[in-house]
Amino acid sequence: MPGAVVMMLKGGNSKDVIKKIKEKIKVIETSLPEGVIIEPFLDRTKMVNNAIGTVQTNLIEGALIVVFVLVIFLGNLRAGFIVASVIPLSLLFAIIMMNLAGTSGNLMSLGALDFGLLVDGGVIIVEAVLHKLHHGIRHRRAHGSDTLSQDEMDAEVAGSSKKMMNAAAFGQIIILVVYLPVLSLQGIEGKMFRPMAETVSFAILGAFLLSLTYIPMMSALFLSKTIGTKPNFSDKMMQAITNWYSPLLRKVLAFPKMVVGISVLLFAVAAFIMSTMGGEFIPKLEEGDFAVETRLLTGSSLSTTVSSLQKTAKVLLDSFPEVQKVVTKIGSGEIPTDPMPLEAADMMVILKDKKDWTSAKTFDELAEKMSTALQQVPGVTTGFQFPVQMRFNELMTGARQDVVCKVFGDDLDSLAAIAARMGLLINKVEGAKDLYVETVTGVPQMVISYNRSAIARYGASVAEINRTVQAAYAGSKAGVVFEGDKRFDLVVRLNNEQKADIGNLGNLMIGVADGLQVPLSELATVELKEGPYQIQREEARRRIMVGFNVRGRDVQSIVEELQLKVKDHIRLPTGYSISYGGQYENLQNATSRLAIALPIALLLIFVLLYFAFNKIKYGLLIFSAIPLSATGGIFSLWLRGMPFSISAGVGFIALFGVAVLNGIVLITEIVRLRLNDESDVKEIVVKATEARLRPILMTAAVASLGFLPMALSSGAGAEVQRPLATV
Repeated sequence: MPGAVVMMLKGGNSKDVIKKIKEKIKVIETSLPEGVIIEPFLDRTKMVNNAIGTVQTNLIEGALIVVFVLVIFLGNLRAGFIVASVIPLSLLFAIIMMNLAGTSGNLMSLGALDFGLLVDGGVIIVEAVLHKLHHGIRHRRAHGSDTLSQDEMDAEVAGSSKKMMNAAAFGQIIILVVYLPVLSLQGIEGKMFRPMAETVSFAILGAFLLSLTYIPMMSALFLSKTIGTKPNFSDKMMQAITNWYSPLLRKVLAFPKMVVGISVLLFAVAAFIMSTMGGEFIPKLEEGDFAVETRLLTGSSLSTTVSSLQKTAKVLLDSFPEVQKVVTKIGSGEIPTDPMPLEAADMMVILKDKKDWTSAKTFDELAEKMSTALQQVPGVTTGFQFPVQMRFNELMTGARQDVVCKVFGDDLDSLAAIAARMGLLINKVEGAKDLYVETVTGVPQMVISYNRSAIARYGASVAEINRTVQAAYAGSKAGVVFEGDKRFDLVVRLNNEQKADIGNLGNLMIGVADGLQVPLSELATVELKEGPYQIQREEARRRIMVGFNVRGRDVQSIVEELQLKVKDHIRLPTGYSISYGGQYENLQNATSRLAIALPIALLLIFVLLYFAFNKIKYGLLIFSAIPLSATGGIFSLWLRGMPFSISAGVGFIALFGVAVLNGIVLITEIVRLRLNDESDVKEIVVKATEARLRPILMTAAVASLGFLPMALSSGAGAEVQRPLATV
């Protein structure tokens, strides 16, 4: 016969804690009796290892892509590796800071690292140095030596670095600033996303320090001091891109109003798409196993529950080869950390690896087929979720479903009626699955209603009736029995067969005046009624919950559709209200907080831009790139069929940083040329764009392509990263 020990981890590094627990189990196993074994049936380290493995793969692939892009664009292996060396160094800096700050490495904190953002400052400086070496000095020293001395090299690197240091420094500071809204998140969303913002901020801070010190020093020491005369592959590639781009740019500059109009129109279309996209808190993380919330009829006995769950487990094991084992926990343990009635159970369905599945291709599809198969077991309702997700929902709202509708009011019967009507409406909403309506009535009770006039007529008393009924059912002391020195109370009560028949209660004889006795049915009405099963309260108000899981749709659109149906079909009495919690509530809380923090961060960015150029119009010009850059992110989510989520919102925040960085690089060059060139403004813009085309393309390419493995990944945990990377 198996027994179970359930442990929940609170704080600390879960991987280290589980490792120590397993070491302790090995020690215990050496002293166990023969035939007794310890076998973990629900080990969440499988999910943790799979998710961390996905992150590691994505980070390695992203780093290799970034290095490749750097080498291709710079056309110089040394320069490419100098910039790429910022990645491991800034990552080490971030890990040191994470240890000091107590930030753990997890799916969110490490998964949001984009190495493209880390190398942007180094790219700007190294590209400026190479541009100076390959172009400026080439013309100046056409008739002299083609090799620079170390002092000359130091001077050239210092001059080039100082020229672009303003753009590199302000660009990375602004990327740091755009992550401030994420640090402002509180509650569940703060627990999930703040470690990510802290890790990214630590890494960018390390890259910022390296770009100011390490990159110029390494460029002076290791870049070739020989001035090349022949263009390399990168030069030829950039020349071809420039030859194609410059004429197009000149044509575009001839129709500025049309270009601005098209940009604004595209943004308006994107904003409309965004309003119809729907939303969710975070995408569901595929944990590899199912937690099935199983319920029977209220008041079911333990034997009935065990029998029904055995049938349920047998259906899953016989019908689905994907199922490895099924373990069920019924009711509450001795330490009721998870209080449940006897008719409720948690059924853990341990699945094989996804590559070995034959019945379905996705978890949603498998859950649908399993739910359909379990309908053949009478009296059992099931709800399919992932184990950690189910506990997560329970901690947030007290219920295990993705969305919880709480109905508040005074009268239990009215609450039950409203909840039943809401259940009917939810069944008509596409994507709402595993409906659960909380039970508040249904326990059979014998109710005695006293006939006051009959009691007065017979000369009886309510106290005497109560004592008699209590003696019959609960027992009453009638004397004392002695056995040697021991004494026992003699208790008289009806036997179980007599108590089961409501007629026996009506025939119970009650003492009245003059020593007479009359049956209870003459003094009161005895009925069998349904009484309250439980009375739940929240914020000092009675409430009942209606919950459901979401599959195949986003949470926001489902709740909004349900709210419209409730408004049209349910009239709430005065004093009654409905609130919508769970994942929807988390999404609303996070969105409302970001709606306050993001404008403050954008205002701070504008202030920094003003200090960078000392002109408001330059700041506004760069600032205009922020909303326009969101157009591509919105279209990308729409084309991939992804709703807006907080993960995607973080992607937009990173996108704004890159857009501002590129704007700073271009405007810095335009300002420099205007000081030294008397040409027309349009001509200066063309020259500046041609000169800065390489670093702008590089910073955009490494930032976006660095996220490419994450955007295309299908491994465990990729669901959470994919919206961020797509944006």
